[in-house]
Amino acid sequence: MAIRDGRILRLGNYSALQDLSGYGTKELNLEGKVVVPGFIDSHVHLISAGLQMARVQLGVNQKDEVVRRVKEAALNAKRGSWILGGGWNNDLWGGELPVASWIDEVTADNPVWLTRMDGHMGLANSVALKLAGVTNLSKDPNGGTIMRTADGEPTGLLIDAATELILSWIPEVSVDERREAMVRASSFALTRGVTTVVDFGRYFPGAPVEHSWQDFSDVYQWADASGKMKIRVCLFFPMETWSRLYGVINRAGRALSNWIYFGGVKAFADGSLGSNSALFHEPYFDDPHNFGLQVVESESLLNMTMASDMSGLQVAIHAIGDRANDLILDMYESVVSKNGKRDRRFRIEHAQHLAPGTAARFGQQGIVASVQPDHLLDDADAAIRKLGVDRAQKGSYLFRSLLSSNALLALGSDWPVTSAYPLRAIRTAMKRIPPGWENAWIPSECLSLNDALIAHTISAARACFLEDEIGSLSTGKLADFVILSTDSWDKFATEGSASVSATYVGGVQAYP
Repeated sequence: MAIRDGRILRLGNYSALQDLSGYGTKELNLEGKVVVPGFIDSHVHLISAGLQMARVQLGVNQKDEVVRRVKEAALNAKRGSWILGGGWNNDLWGGELPVASWIDEVTADNPVWLTRMDGHMGLANSVALKLAGVTNLSKDPNGGTIMRTADGEPTGLLIDAATELILSWIPEVSVDERREAMVRASSFALTRGVTTVVDFGRYFPGAPVEHSWQDFSDVYQWADASGKMKIRVCLFFPMETWSRLYGVINRAGRALSNWIYFGGVKAFADGSLGSNSALFHEPYFDDPHNFGLQVVESESLLNMTMASDMSGLQVAIHAIGDRANDLILDMYESVVSKNGKRDRRFRIEHAQHLAPGTAARFGQQGIVASVQPDHLLDDADAAIRKLGVDRAQKGSYLFRSLLSSNALLALGSDWPVTSAYPLRAIRTAMKRIPPGWENAWIPSECLSLNDALIAHTISAARACFLEDEIGSLSTGKLADFVILSTDSWDKFATEGSASVSATYVGGVQAYP
């Protein structure tokens, strides 16, 4: 592979490229190591991930350890300052949901907010609840729930839109902190072979839509202008702000530079499985009166999608439960029938649980299924508990079915929900063996190495209209590639195990 000015000039055997070698040419002999295109992570929250790297890390499997880590943070915190953290997953310690009383004793002088790994639920301590005025008289906001004890007292847990009751009291993260977070997260991504991310911003139900725009101007434009970009980003913005994005793309085009691309707009249909707020046709097995939450009202979602699509913007919608996925597919169908046919590549983010026959609709309608294999490692036991064996087995993480239906499958991580780690995601998609399990979960849905690799590279590029620039090692494209630790493709294909030896962005070594 010959590279000049950050792009691939020619590919072939050694003798076919020798005439390109001249004064100053640097030659690199990889001695048979496997080289793959730079990985594209199709779904991250980059600045949130960088911020989380500097906060209380709670991805632990014992509740005592959660309390210990929060206590340690409180001992080092100024009195009255917020203690922030995240990554907890109650399924790791048997399913019991945390409550404020767990941490009240060790945080008497500080308000605390700890988000669940999926970002759809958080735990506030009593100091934070008092500060925000959340009491037994507080009403559930639209699209959100305040969890309560049997006698109506808030437990400290807030779901989806209800998180705004606390979030609005947490001081804004400074520009410098956000810039540091972006650089920190980008450096980490390179160690995992990620050269491009599709960034959905610090946006989730209950969060201000302004965040994405502030981060665009304060962080990304600053980094681009000052030569601080390390990985490429394709940015999606809250759907409520579609007209603003339309204006920016109209003026500047879809590429701000070789580092920053405009993707489109994002909205939410439902919550998450772990928070019992993913929207299903049938109620939760462990919560028989609950069908989940529809986060945005149907008519409003349809109107915004219609307007965004009419303006030529790509639309991505978060849908986890089977009913949420059907709702969005129906809506996409009606938008196409009104706005006419074109190459629009509508996306559904997550597409985790599908009703019988729904996987086939993705292919029929030409929908991008943007999925995160590593979620299934956390979800397998929980899905069986929450949906019952039958529903969980028939409809969860249907990667092979989606691919067989001709859906465009794009892999990602949802970092910081799980870590950005394409090689692990590829292995998970191939093996589907959750921690502590002997066998694959729904083995008929396993992917081959080739399918998983394509879904993390060229298909991921197509899923955000960047296939002419990145996603494969082809003449004229940007020279983003990863050198793997293995020199045996066959071994890689059966085991799915390799590590990243080096990452190159635009032909320049960016890691190590």
